[in-house]
Amino acid sequence: MGTTSIRFSDDVEKPLESLSKQLDRSKNYIINQAVKEYLARRSMDNSRWQDTLEALSSLEEGKSIDEDEVNAWLNSWGTETRSSPPKP
Repeated sequence: MGTTSIRFSDDVEKPLESLSKQLDRSKNYIINQAVKEYLARRSMDNSRWQDTLEALSSLEEGKSIDEDEVNAWLNSWGTETRSSPPKP
């Protein structure tokens, strides 16, 4: 496990200290949880960005599906005659 020193401004330190007491958890625990959550969000943001780039690339290559085909497919959900998803 690594060690990192952090200097907090009072507007961060005071609420952190208060939350630490309220939750009966160490500041270290709260900071670790916050950093883990931040890293998970960044990872998800990066993943979504990659998905967006792939989608844009597909559009540039002309790979798209007509809206009417998609709606027909979606409208078939929950029916006895559910259709297969449309293909580009």
